Amino acid sequence: MTSYAMPTIDAPAPAEPGTVYLVSSGDLRESANQASWPVQEALEQMLTRAIEAQGYRVVRAHGIDPDTGHGFISSQRMGLEVFATIPREVPLVVAIGNWQYSSHVLPGLRTHSGPILTVANFLPGWPGLVGLLGLNGGLTKMGKPYSTLWTVDGTDPWFTERLATWLADGQVSHDDSHVRDLPTLPETDETALGRALAEELLHAKAIIGVFDEGCMGMYNAIIDDELLNPIGVYKERLSQSELWAQMQQVPDSEADAVGQWLREAGMTFRLGTDEATELTEAQLRWQYKMYVAVLRMSDDFGLDAVGIQYQQGLKNLCPASDLVEGLLNNEVRPPVTSRDGSRVLWEGRALPHFNEVDEGVAVDALITHRIWRAMGLDPATTLHDVRWGEEFDGDYVWTMEISGSVPASHLEGGYASAEGWRQGPVFFPAGGATLNGVSRPGEVVWSRVYIADGGLHVDLGRATSVALPEAESDRRKEMTNPEWPVMHAVLHGVSRDQFMARHKANHIQVVYAPDAATADKALAAKAAMFDRLGLAVHLCGDVTLPG
Repeated sequence: MTSYAMPTIDAPAPAEPGTVYLVSSGDLRESANQASWPVQEALEQMLTRAIEAQGYRVVRAHGIDPDTGHGFISSQRMGLEVFATIPREVPLVVAIGNWQYSSHVLPGLRTHSGPILTVANFLPGWPGLVGLLGLNGGLTKMGKPYSTLWTVDGTDPWFTERLATWLADGQVSHDDSHVRDLPTLPETDETALGRALAEELLHAKAIIGVFDEGCMGMYNAIIDDELLNPIGVYKERLSQSELWAQMQQVPDSEADAVGQWLREAGMTFRLGTDEATELTEAQLRWQYKMYVAVLRMSDDFGLDAVGIQYQQGLKNLCPASDLVEGLLNNEVRPPVTSRDGSRVLWEGRALPHFNEVDEGVAVDALITHRIWRAMGLDPATTLHDVRWGEEFDGDYVWTMEISGSVPASHLEGGYASAEGWRQGPVFFPAGGATLNGVSRPGEVVWSRVYIADGGLHVDLGRATSVALPEAESDRRKEMTNPEWPVMHAVLHGVSRDQFMARHKANHIQVVYAPDAATADKALAAKAAMFDRLGLAVHLCGDVTLPG
C-alpha cells in the first residue's frame, strides 16, 4: 500500500463563549490604507467599547503591520490566511471606515458559519458607507446571510439596541416597509413603450464593452453572462492595455481640439505645473486622447455602452478616465470622427458609460438611455457613490458623490459651470481632471440593478435634487472630496436607515426628468421594460404609477 504525505490542517481552537472576532478589509493601494488608517482605528476603538459594554470580549483577528503602519487586510491572500485562524462558528464583525476591496474578505466570509455583522461609521471624510454597501452587495450576491449596522459615534440608542440584538440572537432585522413588489402595471403609453423597447432589446440584443472586469474588488458589480444574456445583453471583453495603445495613435492636434471645444463651451480647469500634485496641460492632453480612443474602439466593436475600470489598470500609467466618462454620458460633447473621417461618432447622442465597470450600472444605464431618448428626454445618466448625508432644514439630504465626473447637463450651467480639478495623488498618482460641480435642482429617478437569490433585481424610486445654500453645499463638499461632483438629494418616502438597510450596492443610478409628472411616467416605462426583461422589480418609497 502506497504511503502518501498527507497535509496537516491546523484548525483554530473554538472561541470562548462571549467572544467576538473583528476584521477590517482595506484598499489594494497602500497609500490609501495608510492615509485612512487613523479613521479606521477610531472606528474599531468605538466598536470595541460598544461591544464590551454589552459584556463581550473583542478579539482582533489580525495585527498592525509595523512595515506598512496599518492593520487592514490588504490582499485576497492575506484574507485567506487571516480567516484560516478564525474559529468558523464565532460571531464576526467586519468594521469598515474606508473604501475596502470586498475580494479581500469574501472568500473567508463565504465559508464562515457564525453570525456576520458589517458595520460602518456614518462619517463623510472617508467612504466607509460606500465600502459597507459594496460589501453588503457582494454578500447578497453570494447568498450569504449577514446583518448590517452603521453609527456616527457608537452610542446612539438605534445602534446600541440593534448591536445588543445581534450579539444575543446573531441577526438584526430592519424596517423595509418602504419596499413593494411591482404591481400589475396599468395600460398606458409609457408602459407600452417600455415593453416594446424590451422586445427590441431581446430581438436585436446589445453589447456592453468591459475594459477589464472586477474593478476595486467589486464582486457585486460583476454580472455573469448566464444572467445578462437572457435579457439581451452581451459583453465585449476589452483590455485597458489596448486602450493605452490606441491612445498613442491619437495625434496631439486631434486631442487639443477636444480641449479647445471644452474651453469654448465654458469649462475651466484648475491648472498648475507640479505633475505630482497639480493638474497640468500634459495630463489633460492624455485624457483627450483617451476620449477619442474610447469612442473609436467602441465604434470598432459596435458597442451600446462602455465601461473603463481605470483604478487598477491605468492609474499608474496615465491620467484618470473621469473626464472622459462625464463627456461620454452627455449628448452635447466634443465631436470625434470615425477612423476614416467619414462619420461623427454618436453624433448628438450620449454613449452610456458605466463607471468602474459596474455591470449593474451598465444594464441600468442602457435601459435608461433607451427609454429617455424614446420619450424625448435628456438621457444623461450617472452613478453616484452613496457617500453620506445629514438633515438640513427638516429634510434628510444625502450628498451623493461620484469619483470624478458627472455629465455636464447635470450642472445648472452645463459646461460653463463645470470645473476640472486634479484627481488626488493618494488614489491617482498620474493625475487627470475631474468634471466637477454641484448637480442642479430637479426631479430625479433613482435605481439600482443587483443580484439576489441567483437572479437580477432592480430597485426603483423617486428623489429630488435640491439646491442647498452655497455655504452648506461647500461645507459638504469640503468634508468629502471637493474635487468630485455631488448631488444633494432627498429620497421620496425612504428614510436614511431604510435606504442603508435595503440598498445592495455602493452605487446609485440617477437621471433627471423635467418635472414630477414626467418623472413618474418615465419610471413607469422603465419598470415595464425591466419587468418584461424578466427582472424582479421593486418600488421603493413614494412612487406614483400613472394611470
